[in-house]
Amino acid sequence: MKIEKIQALRGPNIWSVQRKKLIQMRLDLEDMEEKPTNKIPGFRERIEAMFPTMIEHRCSEGVRGGFFSRIDRGTWMGHVIEHIALEIQTLAGMETGFGRTRETKTPGVYNVVFSYVEESVGMYAAESSVRIAEALIAGTDYDVQADIQKMREIRERVRLGPSTGSIVDEAVARDIPWIRLGTNSLVQLGYGVNQMRFQATITCKTSNIAVDIACNKEETKRMLDMASIPVASGGICVDEEDLENVIKKIGFPIVIKPLDGNHGKGASINVKNLEDAKAGLAHAKNYSRRVIVEKFITGFDFRVLVIDNKLVAAALREPAHVKGDGVNSIQQLIDETNKDPRRGYGHENVLTEITVDRDTTDLLTKLGYDLDTVPSKDEIVYLKSTANLSTGGTSVDVTDMMHPENIFLCERISRVIGLDVCGIDIMAQNLTQPLKENGGCILEVNAAPGFRMHLAPSEGLPRNVAAPVIDMLYPPGKPSRIPIIAVTGTNGKTTTTRLMAHIVKNNGFRVGFTTSDGIYVQNHMMEKGDTTGPISAEYILKDPTVEFAVLETARGGILRSGLGFSRCDIAIITNIQEDHLGLQDIHTLDDLARVKSVVVRSVKKDGWAILNADDEQCMKIAKDLSCNIAYFSMDENSAKVRELSKEGKIVAVYENGFITIKRGEWKIRVERATHIPLTMGGKAKFMIANVLAATLAGYLHGFKTEDISLSLQTFIPGAAQTPGRMNIFEFKKFKVMIDFAHNPAGYRGVEEFLSSVDATKKIGIIAGVGDRRDEDIKECAKIAARMFDHIIIRQEKHLRGRTEEEIIGLIMEGIHDSGSSVTHEIITKETEAIKHAIDTAQEGSFITALSDVVTNAIEIVQEYLDKEQEE
Repeated sequence: MKIEKIQALRGPNIWSVQRKKLIQMRLDLEDMEEKPTNKIPGFRERIEAMFPTMIEHRCSEGVRGGFFSRIDRGTWMGHVIEHIALEIQTLAGMETGFGRTRETKTPGVYNVVFSYVEESVGMYAAESSVRIAEALIAGTDYDVQADIQKMREIRERVRLGPSTGSIVDEAVARDIPWIRLGTNSLVQLGYGVNQMRFQATITCKTSNIAVDIACNKEETKRMLDMASIPVASGGICVDEEDLENVIKKIGFPIVIKPLDGNHGKGASINVKNLEDAKAGLAHAKNYSRRVIVEKFITGFDFRVLVIDNKLVAAALREPAHVKGDGVNSIQQLIDETNKDPRRGYGHENVLTEITVDRDTTDLLTKLGYDLDTVPSKDEIVYLKSTANLSTGGTSVDVTDMMHPENIFLCERISRVIGLDVCGIDIMAQNLTQPLKENGGCILEVNAAPGFRMHLAPSEGLPRNVAAPVIDMLYPPGKPSRIPIIAVTGTNGKTTTTRLMAHIVKNNGFRVGFTTSDGIYVQNHMMEKGDTTGPISAEYILKDPTVEFAVLETARGGILRSGLGFSRCDIAIITNIQEDHLGLQDIHTLDDLARVKSVVVRSVKKDGWAILNADDEQCMKIAKDLSCNIAYFSMDENSAKVRELSKEGKIVAVYENGFITIKRGEWKIRVERATHIPLTMGGKAKFMIANVLAATLAGYLHGFKTEDISLSLQTFIPGAAQTPGRMNIFEFKKFKVMIDFAHNPAGYRGVEEFLSSVDATKKIGIIAGVGDRRDEDIKECAKIAARMFDHIIIRQEKHLRGRTEEEIIGLIMEGIHDSGSSVTHEIITKETEAIKHAIDTAQEGSFITALSDVVTNAIEIVQEYLDKEQEE
């Protein structure tokens, strides 16, 4: 078997709109296409022995053990690999269960699709599942546990931490979108101007001064002491002389910790003599030049969490430890403790496995123990000097036991330091009494405190401490999203997107939009190029200045990685015509419609899908949508439009020369087509269709018709506003038009326009695109032969796997098949072809350059026009 391609889908996609995180692997079964599972001796026994938990895979049978039944009856290896990929992820602690396996048009080649939790793990699972399947087929040994452990390690490296993850989960539960910014814990909630950011548990509202104070333990202690809050006595040391002076002042036992440390790194507790104190100082200086030395306060270690100046949780923390039984050694007790199903690798479970490190051996050495020591029955042996959960510690929720005075004290501390998310470490006998009565004190105040101990305590009530963070960032009534209008289709996407963005901008919004020629914010080009994929969409949604997004959405990006947004308010399909067929397993119009439908299927339930009522594929898509649907049509009197009107549907139509919106039998005339520059005086029918779609979208969003009308009148087409979309340059004796038409439907649109153009001679400059089907290239040439008097064939760009001679040969074949007597010549370079056409143009000629690289063509023509005007 051979893996041809593995790709990650990260948004709504052709397999599922709801399941946004999918791996798609293109797999060639090679000779295994002839060997379903029931023809492989012993396969069922081997896979069941390796994965006994697969008994839970119901598969299409819908019953427990259904997958094994399919294996007995005979199923193909792509299907088996799908199930293996899901199972090994689940065994690695990432439970997931959606999968699809479908054969492509190429016999023996399958798309194996399965869900993932972490993208990198999913990619690894794809490769691993094929290796495992090959071992099962051959009956050779395979170390599945090694792969599972590798997947765990990948997950711990790339996943969001438990605190960050809990905030994201709470946001998702509230329907707030999120974007991970980079590979660390920096996350954006919401879109555009409504975004908020946080990293771990530091939010965009967190005061920088407060974080500086909290990170400076000396400054924190001073400020708390000035506010009459109990703190441990002590001082700052940089050398042994300072250490001895502090010890003389406060006496033993002491605690030594780095001034700038975190997570308990470099700390030594309950130090009782000068020799150990010096060793503790040296250890702490590995993490910070300055070291804090404090009186060791006996009692229990508590962590209190205050968010937005309100106490939300409190936990008793205990360092990792084992309890002796008088029989087993410390190492054996650690191994037994780690068998607790609540303990796992890294952050995968409620508790973390206990590992042995220097801190562990130092603590045991102080007791005169080592890992082989057998503690007496019920003896507690501490293995870590701090109570962090990440080192194997445990936590007990004590929120409901806190004395009101201690609650007041902690909320006051958060205000004294100024932290919006504040972790307070307290050493005391208990929190049921005021600290001033039981002698407890504040040890530290933490910026970015961990949430894990509160989210999943080993004992007591779990607390949803992420909820108050979201309450603070998005109080009731504050929006998290911005309006999104997505535009897709075969032809007219860019023009419709630009016109829609113009309408939005004229209604007072700062608009961000993506097109096939660049990313724009308020008409300022931010990035140049074909920016119609998910990365470009995300670019706009991440921009903190954007109030409204209009996103051109092409098929390539959808197939490559899905949509760049989870859902939109309005989606437009301009049309679905034959283009890009034969690529990426898209062979028919039905296949292409399935891709385009992803955009309208992502519309929110009370949003609007806008479909072309004159397009058969669009009308098929309408049958499966659950959102509101509106239509546009060039023929008010068509049977389909009459039927839709009777049903009370909203339809934008071109009637009696007007752009009109019909609601049932009511009509709202928005503007006369001849007053809309984009329609070329009403001659460019396909442009009128684009206007209908954009007008309808503006109307459904709630813009006033008079404002839409004004926008339609002020949208001036040209090289600046609509590059490559019927850009007409008027020379003194002739005209030149540049258009992006590159498929039969686009050519037919140009043909219809040229039929209304008076010219002494119509000259066409055409080329083929290498990744189109033979019949598409020939059909474009046939249409060109009908609409031009003379054709210049050029072919230097976009060969895409073909030779120049091959494409030109197909064009020539198409011209010949047309039966037209049109003259033609071949000038392969685009610049020379355009220059030749202009240099030889007769008075009254109309030159049309159908260019796939419009910027080059526009620059050449503009240069000629500038020279003529200078003369």
